[in-house]
Amino acid sequence: MKKLMIAIAATTMLSSAALAQSVGEKTGVNSMLGVAPKTQDFVKEAAMSDMLEIAAAKIAQTKGNAEEQKFAAQMITDHTKTSDELKAAVANNADLKAQIPTALDSSSQGKIDKLNAAKPEDFAATYDPMQVSAHKDAVSLFERYAKGGDNAQLKDWAGKTLPALQHHLDMAQKMNDNRRNATVGSSSNSPSPAPAGSTAR
Repeated sequence: MKKLMIAIAATTMLSSAALAQSVGEKTGVNSMLGVAPKTQDFVKEAAMSDMLEIAAAKIAQTKGNAEEQKFAAQMITDHTKTSDELKAAVANNADLKAQIPTALDSSSQGKIDKLNAAKPEDFAATYDPMQVSAHKDAVSLFERYAKGGDNAQLKDWAGKTLPALQHHLDMAQKMNDNRRNATVGSSSNSPSPAPAGSTAR
């Protein structure tokens, strides 16, 4: 009986995800289940990802260290390219019932607000892990649509774009690892406090 209830619950979850993928995409259920996003969701999320990356990179160019500035320059170049390609694909495909968002949603804007508020010395601790997380989400989105998307043109484009996003993720993870190693190194190299009762000479 218990197995039957589990099977029914799993079936309900899968069918709900299939019928209401907008909710599934928003909550992360689709990613967890490996379900391809609807085309409208894919277009929105891909466009939002590009806008977020470009906006974040512009802040990194003024607040970031040398590695972050180099990474940011590539993000602006690459995400401007994918943004232009996506807009062209939507404009040239009359069958696509999808709209390109023109502004960041509240979640993405919140991330930009955090970066703007961060002091230069604290910027890396916010930007670097944010880039790892954002590119994990982007890789998942493009990977799932490339495998099971319902628009042939966008499905092909997602597959061709995926290697660049995976490379971005590798770069972001390396950048974040370098930050953490530098933090650990600076902590271990800090001078030890003088023994209690001793006086400086």
